[in-house]
Amino acid sequence: MTRRAYRRTRRCLATTAVLALTLAACSSDGDGGGEDGKVTLHINGQPPNTDERELRVFLAEIEAFEAEYPDIDIVPHEGFMEPETFNTRVAGGDLEDVFYVYFTDPAGIIEQGYAADITDYLADVPHLDQIRPELHEVFQDEEGRQYGIPTANYSMGLLYNRDLFEQAGLDPDVPPTTWEEVRAASAAIAELGGGVTGYGECATENTGGWHLTTEIYSVGGAVAEPEGDGWRAAFNTPETVRLLENLQAMRWEDNSMGSDQMRSCEDVMVQMGAGQLGMYVAAPDNLPTLVRQYDGTYENLGLAPIPDQGGTLLGGEGYMINAGASEEQIEAALTWLQWRFVNPDEIERRIEEAAADELPVGLPMPPTPDIWVEGEIRDNVEALKEQYANVPTEHVGTFMEAAPTIEGRIEPPQAQEVYAILDNVMQGVLTDEGADIQGLLDRAEDDVNRVYGAS
Repeated sequence: MTRRAYRRTRRCLATTAVLALTLAACSSDGDGGGEDGKVTLHINGQPPNTDERELRVFLAEIEAFEAEYPDIDIVPHEGFMEPETFNTRVAGGDLEDVFYVYFTDPAGIIEQGYAADITDYLADVPHLDQIRPELHEVFQDEEGRQYGIPTANYSMGLLYNRDLFEQAGLDPDVPPTTWEEVRAASAAIAELGGGVTGYGECATENTGGWHLTTEIYSVGGAVAEPEGDGWRAAFNTPETVRLLENLQAMRWEDNSMGSDQMRSCEDVMVQMGAGQLGMYVAAPDNLPTLVRQYDGTYENLGLAPIPDQGGTLLGGEGYMINAGASEEQIEAALTWLQWRFVNPDEIERRIEEAAADELPVGLPMPPTPDIWVEGEIRDNVEALKEQYANVPTEHVGTFMEAAPTIEGRIEPPQAQEVYAILDNVMQGVLTDEGADIQGLLDRAEDDVNRVYGAS
């Protein structure tokens, strides 16, 4: 079957005052149907040519789908979400019919009217009710109308070195569950000497703010809260003060974090891979990265739930459908997305293929993303993970057991600007023994409120 690759042209006449409304109403020329009666879908998400394995898999999936659904013609385009060019592409009519988004994107896209309301089409899409409802909520507006499909997610936990735990007399199968226990374990590991530190933090290039956000969530806090039609800072609380006092004590009283503190996440991963770091906050995808790039081993790494378990940072990805798509294109798009991501047969094939290609199978990440509620699909995925696992899944067991019970929260609005401000708080605590935690939070609160335009 030959696919006809062509670019759509969009015509949209708008004045500046009604730009968002008009863009939302823009539609592709025609209804996406070709002369042969096929529905044509332009999609993004094609891996670059340099990623040979992923590109091969992606194109093979399109070929298999088109063989099963010969009335749908998939036209792939390289690339994923690029926030800095997204609005320009919408205005120029270059946004694909089906487009990839991060969990931080849907709220703004929905508000601007750039995505189709797919709510009335979902009843006929198999297995969507097996996806965790909090993931669906990322793609819903205030009335519960839905504009996209979640396909993968991650949540932050505590990554740790099992060998250092054993050397320090700690049980690697019973990792810390509170920040106080993290402090105690960090001190014990640092006592080993030889340049070993117990706990590490990212602190530069917005990663300090990113980690601090996760940790604020872990004690039940929030970084921002709605106020009227906008947002205001919500992190300046006694709980955040206590969290930072614990970190300050690890750094200065216990000296269990070492003296080099202006570190990137890559610096922290280098230290973990070298066996010189006991713990740090991370997502599951750090595990294969540590093994592939930093000389770590799956046998020596563990992943536990975020300490205190009052919440954790939730991230992920999914797909939305262009507001200009026709009914036929929306139906075809949902057929494609369900077939590729919410299809038990495809899930099994992906797991088998990943194992054959010696990619890690058994971690809470693709090809076995942890997106399912308790039920048949989750049970089948867990059974397949056990069957094809090529990593010690018991080393992430506590993380997996706790994950369904910990509330996931997405990043705050204007996250990168907020993280840059919170970097200053993290850096202040880690580099200044006499840092005034309340003063740091007061200044950060004022700065974040200026970002949000809150008084």
